[in-house]
Amino acid sequence: MSAMKKPFFEIRNANVWRGDVLALRNLSLVLTENENVAILGANGAGKSSLLKLMTGELRVEVISNSLCELFGEELWCLEELRHRIGIVMPEEVSRFDDDEIASDVVLSVFRGAYGRTREMRFRAIEKQLALEAMTTTGVAELKQRFFGQLSSGEKRRLLIARAMVHAPEILVLDEPSTALDFAARLAMLGQLRNMADTTKSIVLVTHDPSEIFPEIDRLILLKAGRIIADGPKRKILTSAALSEFYGIPIKLHWNHGWPLASPT
Repeated sequence: MSAMKKPFFEIRNANVWRGDVLALRNLSLVLTENENVAILGANGAGKSSLLKLMTGELRVEVISNSLCELFGEELWCLEELRHRIGIVMPEEVSRFDDDEIASDVVLSVFRGAYGRTREMRFRAIEKQLALEAMTTTGVAELKQRFFGQLSSGEKRRLLIARAMVHAPEILVLDEPSTALDFAARLAMLGQLRNMADTTKSIVLVTHDPSEIFPEIDRLILLKAGRIIADGPKRKILTSAALSEFYGIPIKLHWNHGWPLASPT
C-alpha cells in the first residue's frame, strides 16, 4: 500500500443522536485511504450509528468545534457517495424479494434502489459492470438464479458484488458473516482477503474479533458510544484488553495473522 494516507472520513468533537438516545458522544475519528480498519464493538456500542453518518442517514449535532466530513466535504451528494463508498449491511438482504433475479439485484445499485428491479431497465455497460463485479466476488454463476433460492452466504456475496459495481474507493462491511454457517463464513472472509488487494480501504465493522482478517492494519474499539482504543491491531488486541472490553476473562492467541479468542 502507498505510504500516503489521505483522510476520507473525519469526525471531531461530535455527538450523534438517534431519536432521544445519544448514540455517539464527543467522538473524534479520522479514517484514511490506503489502510484497512476494523471497528470492534458489542451490540449497542454505536457501530451502526457511525456507519449511518457515512451514508448520510444521520448527522452530527451542531455544536461548537464539531465537524463531520466525507472526502473533505461537510455537505455531500449521495449519488457521488454511492460511487466512492460501497456499504454492505445485514438488513439489505431483506430489501429484495425472493423472485428477483440475482443479476438484477446487483444492477439495482445503478438506480440507488432496493426491491423494485422488475420495473427497471439497464444499459449494456451497466450489465457488463455488474457481471464483472459478480465475477470478482465469485457469484457470476448465480446470475440467473432467483434471490430466494440462494443461501445466506451467496446472498451476502451478491450484495458485496452490488457494492463493488462502481469500483468504490472504500468498502464498508457491517457484520459480514451474520447468520452464515461455518463454511459460508470461511468463504466470505476468504473473499474479503482477496478484495483487500484491489480496494483502497476496507472498513470492517464487527462484534467478533475472529473476523478480523490478517490484512486489517488498524483496530478501533468502540464501547457505549465512545472510542476507547485506536491503533495497530496487534498492539490493541491482547487478552487483557479483550477481557476488560467484554467484561469476561478471555484468552487471545494469534494464528497466521488471525486473532483467536476464547473464554478462560
